[in-house]
Amino acid sequence: MLFRQLEYFVALARERHFARAAEACYVSQPALSEAIRKLERELKVPLVRRGHAFEGLTPEGERLVLWARRILADHDALKQEVTALQTGLTGELRLGVIPGASSTVALLTDPFCAEHPLVRVQLETSLRSASITEGIRRFELDAGLIYPDGQDLTGLRVVPLYDEQHVLVAGGDLLTGRSETISWADAVELPMCLLHRGMRGRQLIDEALAARSLALTPRLEADSVVTLLAHVGTGRWASIVPRSWIRMLRLPAGASVLRLADPAVTATVALVTSAAEPGSVLTRALVNTAQHTRITEALG
Repeated sequence: MLFRQLEYFVALARERHFARAAEACYVSQPALSEAIRKLERELKVPLVRRGHAFEGLTPEGERLVLWARRILADHDALKQEVTALQTGLTGELRLGVIPGASSTVALLTDPFCAEHPLVRVQLETSLRSASITEGIRRFELDAGLIYPDGQDLTGLRVVPLYDEQHVLVAGGDLLTGRSETISWADAVELPMCLLHRGMRGRQLIDEALAARSLALTPRLEADSVVTLLAHVGTGRWASIVPRSWIRMLRLPAGASVLRLADPAVTATVALVTSAAEPGSVLTRALVNTAQHTRITEALG
């Protein structure tokens, strides 16, 4: 069994198309197909369902592709460990980030890159917590920033980074006569734009409303906090967003921020990596940076 055969098999499982998998591996399609056939003969099980085109993995293939990803990940980790001993950290770190942390991830990645200038970092900043944890288990991501509450964290190492608090932000004219706080009952009367239902930031808001037997139907929904703040900047909208976004990107001109009266909306953001030992030298280095970087203090 060759690492090349496993790479071709994993690429086919990812691309779900022979030609695209071959292109991703920089080989011809016949070469990729023959390598996977040889792997099937060596393992004595069918891995791929074939017709005129790729029709999916067999049940055996679906189980064994997880082992293939693990073997390749361990192989990469071994090479990174050797290189680190010789010349310092190099390679690529794949980091998944929930949208709510896309404005604060720089507080982690910037010092990490400063400490390890030869490491490349690939960020995906539109993923949900469950997708990130699954990506780590499938060896498609090395680490992630997630909301850990309510997630299956089996086999993962969790490093809390900071607690975010959601606040109401609105055009100043909408908040005339108000000072530092606003009740939920008053908040629902404002022309509101919020994140889509199903996104964790929105779920926190809906849970807080339910605790007060209130409901809110926003006039506008989006999948981006930046989009919400842009609408607030027009002066005609209100929204509920993580305070960290305002601290990192600044408050829209003419807008004001109010704390929401009890119950407050808070959520922990954490770094997660695989708990397998010894693990990747890159993820160990990232965890070390996270533990020594005072993100909470930076957010004020």
